[in-house]
Amino acid sequence: MPIIEMHLLEGRTTEQKSGAAKAITDAITSSLGVRAESVRILITEHRSAEFYVAGVAPALKAQQAADAELNKAED
Repeated sequence: MPIIEMHLLEGRTTEQKSGAAKAITDAITSSLGVRAESVRILITEHRSAEFYVAGVAPALKAQQAADAELNKAED
């Protein structure tokens, strides 16, 4: 029984998540030769403040970039 775990940022619709789950199920059944009924997919959603790249939350990085541009414009 394949178990696939996905972590996504919040904001996708149920239809988008269902479409992704179907596409992943199709890929797993094709590549591993298992029945679709045996595929399990777990989707965990995270707020942008809980997601970090290189130690910085993208939301914070975007705010820092906007602040830098504002400071540059004031100079």
